[in-house]
Amino acid sequence: MTAGTTPIFGKIAFIGIGLIGGSIARVVRRDGIAGEIAISTRRVETLNRARELGLGDTYSLDPAEAVRDADCVILCAPVGSSGAIAEAIAPALKQGAIVSDVGSVKGDVVRQMQPHIPAGVHFIPAHPVAGTEQSGPDAGFPDLFKGRWCIITPPEGADEAATARMVAFWQACGSKIEVMTPEHHDMVLAITSHIPHLIAYNIVGTAAHLEEVTASEVIKFSAGGFRDFTRIAASDPTMWRDVFLHNKEAVIEMLGRFIEDLFALQRAIRFGEGDELFDLFTRTRAIRRSIIDVGQDTDAPDFGRQKA
Repeated sequence: MTAGTTPIFGKIAFIGIGLIGGSIARVVRRDGIAGEIAISTRRVETLNRARELGLGDTYSLDPAEAVRDADCVILCAPVGSSGAIAEAIAPALKQGAIVSDVGSVKGDVVRQMQPHIPAGVHFIPAHPVAGTEQSGPDAGFPDLFKGRWCIITPPEGADEAATARMVAFWQACGSKIEVMTPEHHDMVLAITSHIPHLIAYNIVGTAAHLEEVTASEVIKFSAGGFRDFTRIAASDPTMWRDVFLHNKEAVIEMLGRFIEDLFALQRAIRFGEGDELFDLFTRTRAIRRSIIDVGQDTDAPDFGRQKA
């Protein structure tokens, strides 16, 4: 937003202030997207650190206190806690407020939260498809969402004006916007995010359990592929535990398809079907090129890493 622009929200409240919440708070503060920032977390240590970093204007361990008089409330906590948080803040929500979230699961979050949203309060879930393997309030930075997608998933019957306001909010944070149903979001994210994380956790775990190869050798000789898996597998364990437990249907569906394709690949290797392998690798290379072409990654050598 430019200087002199009217803030989109008078007061915004964050419940949870890790990587995503901390990044939103920073861009909101820098660009004047809201007039006042309230922060609530369940751990006093995290709240104190957010205060030290100057991420908000008011700080509270009580989420109901934080959301009082807020025009927008954004849950930035693990998706498994969404229902309990919604129940806790419901009596303090003001009429006309918008309640949203940043979870990478949407269908189950809607099922958890919607029963607790009072009449006259608008529930507009969202998912900024951005992040790093780091966590905590220190990990946030204001340009995290710049040029990245944010998926808005209004439930059936959601207020159109409130949806438009959340679209404007995320655009002000730097995001590109897509609107879809919660159910479609969960199927798309299962294959583009959840299954890759599951594979990363599994392959790093497999390496850790190998008896024929020592742990020091795994670390010492990690080539690019395994090294990049470890980056993904370093992601927040609480968040990802909840993602898999609360998007289990879509994950299991996509995992079944992946396993079928993996068996076909195993067969091609076993029987020396080189043409089939070459065709697969050619198709997957084209997907990588498409991701770069739309600006979702860089083709710089070694993924643009800084050299020592």
